[in-house]
Amino acid sequence: MFIKNISMLYGEDLEYIENANISIKHNRFSSDPTNEEIDCEGLLMIPGLINAHTHIGDSIGKDLSLDLSFDQSINPIFGIKKKILENSDKEHLIAFMRNAMLSMLRRGITTFADFREGGLEGIEMLRGANIFNMHIIALGRINYYFDMDQIKNDQDLPEDVKEDAKKIIEYADGLGISGANEYSNKALAFFNSIRDDKIIAIHAAESRESYQRSIDNLGISDVKRMIEYLKPDILVHMTNASKEDLKLVSNSNIVICPRANAVLGVGIPDVKSMLDNNCNIAIGTDNVMLNSPDLFREMDYLFKISRALGYPISAKEILKMVTVNAAKMFRLESGYIADNRIADAVFI
Repeated sequence: MFIKNISMLYGEDLEYIENANISIKHNRFSSDPTNEEIDCEGLLMIPGLINAHTHIGDSIGKDLSLDLSFDQSINPIFGIKKKILENSDKEHLIAFMRNAMLSMLRRGITTFADFREGGLEGIEMLRGANIFNMHIIALGRINYYFDMDQIKNDQDLPEDVKEDAKKIIEYADGLGISGANEYSNKALAFFNSIRDDKIIAIHAAESRESYQRSIDNLGISDVKRMIEYLKPDILVHMTNASKEDLKLVSNSNIVICPRANAVLGVGIPDVKSMLDNNCNIAIGTDNVMLNSPDLFREMDYLFKISRALGYPISAKEILKMVTVNAAKMFRLESGYIADNRIADAVFI
C-alpha cells in the first residue's frame, strides 16, 4: 500500500513532516512505492501508542474502590481487587477485558503490557480475549505470597511454586511481580535465575506505606532489594522512591502511571529526577478498575502537572514516552515510523 500526501511524525525524534509519502510492504514501512495507493491528505499519522502498564483483568470492578485506601483497593493479598478476581465468572472477566481492549483501540493504543494475575489460566484468558489483533505483552505471576516474618527469615519458595513460575515465564512474555514486599530475597533471586530472555517487571515504591513497610521491617528500601536480588528490566511507578533510589536506578526503564497515582492518592512521580538520572520513561494507565485506559489523558495530565511543579516537560518528550521509549523498553520493532519498522500507526 502506497500512502501519499500524509503528514506524519517520522523517526525516533518524531519529526513533523508535511505531505509525505510512505509505503507499507509485508506489514513494514518502506520508501518504495507500490501499486495500490491511498490519498491521505488532511490526515496525520503517528506511531501506535503503547500502554506500558495495565491490569485489564480488574475491568469488571470499575469504580468499586474509589473510596478505599491503597491497600484496601489493590493489595495483592487482601485488597478488594483480589476478591473481585476470585469471585467473578471467567466468561465475565474475559468480556470486560475485551471491553478494555476496545476502549484502548479507540484511543489509539495498539500495544499494551499487562500484569496478569491468575497464573497460566490468567495468561490464557488475556490472550483469549484478544479478538482485535492487538499486540499484548503478557506478564504473568504466581499465586503465592510471603508474609513479613517469612521474608525476614529469607524463606525459599516451595518447589511446586517454583515449577509454576517456570511454566508461567515460559508461556508468557515475562513476569509482572506485585512487589518486593511480598517475597524474600531468595524468591526474588529465583525469579531472576529463570528469566532466560524474558522481561521481568515489578511494582516499586508505589505508595509511601509500602515503601516505609520495607524500611521499617527490613532496614532497606524495596527498590534496593529489587536491584540487588531481582535485577528487573522494568520498574513500575517509583512514585515514592528517594533521590538515592533514583540515583541507584540510573539508566533504568521506569513506567510511570500519573493518573492512577492521583486516584489512589499516593503522590506524583518525580519525573525530573528520573530524567536527570537518564532513565528511559514510559507511561501506563494501570488498573482499569481505577483509571480509564487513555494515554492521551495521561499525556495531558503529565504535561500540565509538570508545569505546575516547575519542571515543564515538552509535548514531544511526553509523546516519546508512549511510543519510542516504550518500544525500546519492551524490545519492540514498532514505536516510530521509519523504513523497515513494523507498520503500527494511528491516523488522526
